[in-house]
Amino acid sequence: MRAAGRSEIRRLLREPSALIGGAIILFFVILAVFAAWIAPYDPNAPDWIAIRAAPNAAHWFGTDDLGRDVLSRVIFGTQASLAAGLVSVTVAVLIGLPFGLVAGYFGGVTDMVISRVADALLACPFLVLAIALAAFLGPSLQNAMIAIGISAIPVFVRVARAETLVVCTEDYIAAARAQGLGHVAILTGQVLPNVLAPTIVQATLTMAIAVLAEASLAFLGLGQLPPAPSWGAMLDVARQFLGEAPWMALFPGLAIIALVIGFNLIGDGLNSALNPRH
Repeated sequence: MRAAGRSEIRRLLREPSALIGGAIILFFVILAVFAAWIAPYDPNAPDWIAIRAAPNAAHWFGTDDLGRDVLSRVIFGTQASLAAGLVSVTVAVLIGLPFGLVAGYFGGVTDMVISRVADALLACPFLVLAIALAAFLGPSLQNAMIAIGISAIPVFVRVARAETLVVCTEDYIAAARAQGLGHVAILTGQVLPNVLAPTIVQATLTMAIAVLAEASLAFLGLGQLPPAPSWGAMLDVARQFLGEAPWMALFPGLAIIALVIGFNLIGDGLNSALNPRH
């Protein structure tokens, strides 16, 4: 087991996409953790004599409509985006993975009920469902994370179910049953370890979608509440000044693109490293 783990780590380190994606994610994590030390200004402090100032030596990314430093707000906005990605996907995995395991392992009526509920949720576009749930729960970052997490649950149900169906056809599962192992022991000891790899890959890719969803909800006023910085909310304000101050939209937009690319790259790298067919 340890040798297999070391082999997967070596394969992961040989994947350029994983290394580049990991470097991007690490960069944003450092920004989020040390934002108070890295940001040159208070992200919510206005400067009335530098309203919509172009990028300069004092304000590298310029200022917004209230004279707040855009660089500082982009740095602090990293916290909301990373929190949305990590928390919402964790919620989705913790709920969706067990249901997928149960559906694939027991089959029958249990599988039919869980699968039909997941199909019904998947029939609604992810972002539309997240917007509806966030609007129902009320605007806040916490409610946005809950809405995104609930919307992502069906994806992990389907992934876990599909992988469980494949694993349950293996001979070692039949051998475990012949030895008298209970359902819980087989699910946790035999099935779950083989389902974790594709679930981790899917979780990484879903984090990219969650970052976009959080930005979209904040853009619509359903996410992080002002004056707390959020990339999506910054874009909402910036759209009113695109002709006069394009830097207000440029830098938070680039931050969203970079973080999404980072999660996608590391997801591709994990897929190549953890997929036995590769």
